[in-house]
Parts: sequence; structure tokens; C-alpha cells
Amino acid sequence: MVKDLYFNFAIPPQAVLLSKAKKMRITLTDGSTLEVQAGTSPLDLLRRNGRDQVAKTVAAKVNGVVIDLNRPLVMDSTLEYLTFDSPEGREVLLHSCAHLMAHAVKELYPEAQLGIGPALEDTFYYDILLPEFLTPEDLPRIETKMMQLVKRALPIERKEISRDEAINLFEQRGEGLKVELLKEMEEQISIYQQGGFVDLCRGPHLPNTVALKHFKLLSLAGAYWRGDESLPMLQRIYGTVYSTAEALEDHLKRYEEAKARDHRRLGKLLDLFSFHPEAPGTPFWHPKGLVLYDQVVNYWRDIHARNGYVEVRTPIVLSDILWRRSGHYEHYRQNMYFTRQEERDFAVKPMNCPGGLLIFKTYQLSYRDLPKRFAELGMVHRFEKSGELHGLIRVRAFTQDDAHIYCLPEQIEEEVIDLIGLIQEIYSTFGFNDVRVELSTQPEKSIGSDEIWRRSEAALEGALKKIQLHYELNPGEGAFYGPKIDFHIRDCLNRWWQCGTIQLDFSMPELFELEYIGADGQKHRPVMLHRAILGSLERFIGLLIEQYAGDFPLWLAPIQGRILPITDQQHDYAVQIHQQLQAAGLRVEVDQRSEKIGYKIRQAELEKIPVMLIIGKKEVEAGTVSLRLKGKGDQGSRTTEEISAYMRDLIEKKQGIA
Repeated sequence: MVKDLYFNFAIPPQAVLLSKAKKMRITLTDGSTLEVQAGTSPLDLLRRNGRDQVAKTVAAKVNGVVIDLNRPLVMDSTLEYLTFDSPEGREVLLHSCAHLMAHAVKELYPEAQLGIGPALEDTFYYDILLPEFLTPEDLPRIETKMMQLVKRALPIERKEISRDEAINLFEQRGEGLKVELLKEMEEQISIYQQGGFVDLCRGPHLPNTVALKHFKLLSLAGAYWRGDESLPMLQRIYGTVYSTAEALEDHLKRYEEAKARDHRRLGKLLDLFSFHPEAPGTPFWHPKGLVLYDQVVNYWRDIHARNGYVEVRTPIVLSDILWRRSGHYEHYRQNMYFTRQEERDFAVKPMNCPGGLLIFKTYQLSYRDLPKRFAELGMVHRFEKSGELHGLIRVRAFTQDDAHIYCLPEQIEEEVIDLIGLIQEIYSTFGFNDVRVELSTQPEKSIGSDEIWRRSEAALEGALKKIQLHYELNPGEGAFYGPKIDFHIRDCLNRWWQCGTIQLDFSMPELFELEYIGADGQKHRPVMLHRAILGSLERFIGLLIEQYAGDFPLWLAPIQGRILPITDQQHDYAVQIHQQLQAAGLRVEVDQRSEKIGYKIRQAELEKIPVMLIIGKKEVEAGTVSLRLKGKGDQGSRTTEEISAYMRDLIEKKQGIA
């Protein structure tokens, strides 16, 4: 991890020779070439094109590696300039602002010790050890200091020093956390300096602080140093930065909307779930929350049955021998829970796959029986550090919507294509219509031969190309047993979430000696596809809550309708309507409180009840109800049969109220 955060831009040995030459050849993205003096920086070349180009540019990509604009070029290279709008350029902007914030904190609190401060997708944070806990009221003070540093237009300079020099430097500056990191690092170290502020960092960064003026500090949180609960609690300060005031304002609007949609707040407001210290990181589902959970499960079961899956269930606690055989013990045990009973070691399952493999081994199948599609809603447990837990999004126990497909090698492409179609249909049903696809290849630590990995990667890539589905390559990020296709969904706040995955596995069938009888009468190994669509049900429901802001389409709403009698005189009629709608399979309830009708309506709106049925003296006499829809107001009188038909139609179409 430390290497990941602080590595040096590697200069190959031949570059040392080239750096002594007078000239070097630079190839630009348009294919044109320049012959320039060795030691020329990308910024020097950019300045030839005028001030406008310099103002729009964040960093440079040289031979595929992102570096500082003012970093000298020492060899023949390809050169690409990165703007604020590019993902890599945005990361540089965010990370530079994290340093700016740390600089401001150090000026305000000289005794502070800096931890780490990475850039995230749209924000940054810095973990800092402070003698006192900050409050949200302290953030404007830090922002004021940050703006003062911006106005000074401080140059941001990179320096390379030895590890011993770096340790001495940070010891003198009282940065004990940085010293701890340095003692685990390799010899050559890079640091960045702006004014009197120095930080340990790989970079790259902006040339100076002047472009960092459109920032905002967002929130505070606690985080244990290195995620270890036995180590000091650091304060995590979150912020964001953009290249323009307009872009920052747009982000802040989305940020406020995200806070309003936060599933933790809505979960409490709508009485869906809760968390308790007796079971950290594990949700307790309340009655309404379990109704929502069950609607997701019921749909999942229905669509899988229609697509040729059979459902299985495997034990939660299994012998550690199984996990050693599967490779999980070697590759994943730091995230597993273990127990020992009757002098035997067991593990709580973090994955469903090995149990599913044991089920397959109980059958004697021929090639005619394949593909075999086993689906499982399996409860798994994974140890996540307390500082990483986040409502339903990051938990320690969750239900994974797994499926394992056993097929012939020649069936891989067709199965993958069918899976992609199923994934797209399910996401669309839940209102996620923008999906990004990634193909992840062999990681550094893996099982199976390189030849099997190449075959597996080619099979997944072939399926994607056959249906002409655009994808991004994600090198080295496959599962330890096989390459995978990951599916990221974009929500209404423009955030991306990785949920679905298709993983191709030749290795597990080999490790578990799976067999089928081929057309030749001989035993053969099947190919295995691991697959999840929702991923974690808990996490997916958290995303649904935020996607809909609790205003669920009728089929998902825990309470689909509430009957609101105006006075006690209408209670008997309200109960009659309630019984009729319940008999039609609708989730409705009666508000029998002796409150004014206006109060009852406001309460139903606050609880996000989609359909309200108002009953007064006039409705009782006419044998009708007055239909009111959340956010749409009064819709006029309807009979019970009309209300039932209207709601059933929306439920069957899986639509919201209209």
C-alpha cells in the first residue's frame, strides 16, 4: 500500500545516457514530432503555444505515465497534455488541493501530524492527527488560510532525496506518521514543497497553487491510522475543487442533494433499518425495510427462474480445509472470520463459490446437461475495518446474489452474452440505465497457468466484441482465479457504483476436480462462470434508497397506500376499503388517529407514501374514495375497484405513480 501511495516516476537506465545528449525527439498526440534540448519540460513546450494553453493544462503524460508539467524530459518520449476535464487531470487537481489543505492546517496547527491525503473520484481527503477535534465551524477558518496560500501563487516543486534524508527531514518537522511510512519504503523518495510546506508524495502536482481557488471543504470524519483500531484516531477532512466557479457550484448542489438522499438518514426517517454496536457493520432490518428487501428478492427470483436458473443454498460455516483448497485462505484470509470447534478449524464463508462447487460434485452430468445454472442468495461475512463501514454501502455481513454457471468451453461466449442481456434488463427495471463496462485481466497474485488466463481473457473479450458493447480495459484487476467483466451503474447524482460482475474460471473446476461426461464418453472439466448482478443486496438497496430519495415506484414501496378518514365517523368504511385492497394484494394501511386531515396528509407525504385515499362523509355516501398522489395532489373520486386496478397496473409495469 505504501509503495502505491508514494512511488517515483521510474526513469529507465538508457535515459541516463540520452539525458547527456543535446537533442531528443518528442512525439505528440497528433503524431507530429519535435526535436528539443534534453532537460526541456512539458511546461516549456506548452508555453510556446501561448498562455491560454498553459492555463487549461494540469499535467503531462509521458510514455504513458502522468508527471508534473515542470518535470524535465530526459529521453525520446511520447507526450500528451492533460486538462482539468480529463480523469487523470482531475485527479492531479484534487490531489494538489489536498496538499493545499494540509498546508493550511499545518499553518493553523503547527503541531499537527499528517497521515495520507488521496484524491477520490470527485473529492479528496487528508487524515491528520491533531491535538484537538475539529468541528464543522472550524472549516471556514481553514478555507480562509487556503485562499491566502492560493493568492501567493506558490510554486509546487518536486525533489528526490534518499530515504535516510527524508526520515531526518520529517523527524525534524515532527511528522511521526510520515516517518513510520518512510521506514517501510524503498531508498529513493520524492517530496513536494510549496512555500514552507513539505510533504512526502509521489505526485504529480500542479506547477503552483494559483489554479486551486475554486475549492470547498465538505465534512469531517474520524479514521484510525492505517485502519487499525488500536492506533490513534485521526481526523479526516473532506473537500473538493474544480477549475471553474460554475463547476464547483454544480458539485455543491449535487452534494446537498446527496445529503438529502443519504440512505442512512432516509433509513431512519422511513423506519427501514438500523445499526447497533452489538453487531457492528451489520444491518437490522425493520418491518418496512424487510418488505422492501423482499420485493427486490421476489423480482430477482422470478427473473432468474424465467432465465433457466435453479436456486440453491449452502452453509455459512465450512471447514478451513475447503478454503485452503479454493485458494481463499491464501488470498483472502485477512478478511475472513474463523472459529474452532471440536479441535477442527472452520471459517465463516466470505464467498458462496466453494459451497456451490460441492453441490455440483454430487451430480453425475453429461455434456447434454450443460450449461447448469445454480443461483444463490447467500449470506457472506467479510471483515471490513470499522473506519471503512458506511451504512448499507459497506457492511460486514451481506447477501450476495450469486450464480455459478457450469458449461462447455464452446458455450462460454453464448452464456456471457445472455448474462449481459440479463444484467441490462435488471438494471433497467430498477431505473439504472447508464452502465459502464470494464474488462479486468490477470492480477499480480493469481492461480492457474498464464495460458489458461490468456484463453479466459480472450473468451470474455470475444463476447464483448461480438455484441459490440463498449468496454474499458482494467489491467491487473481480475479476481485471483480468473478475468472478469465488471458493470458500473450511474445514479441520479452522477456517481458510479460497481455492482455486477461476470468472472470466468478454469482454475476452480480443476482444483475441485469437477467432471462431466463428454460426447466421447470420457470425463472432462467444465468451465465455471461466477456471476453477481446486484452484488450485495444490502448495498444495492442502499443505492435504491438514494436513487429514488425514498420515493419508490409502487412495486417497491413498503407501504403502497394509506387510507385517511377525515373523522372517526368514517373509520368503519375505511376498514372495509382496507380489507378490499388487501385482498387485491396491495400493501395498504389505515390512519385511525384522531388528527386533522391536513396533518395526516403531511405525515403521509413525509413518510413518502405514494397513494393516499381520503374518506369523508361524501365518499361514504357515494361508495368512493378521494385519490391523492404524493407530490401530485388530488386526483378526484374513484371506486375501490378503480383504485385497485390503477395500482395493480403500475405494480405489474414496475412504474412509479403517474
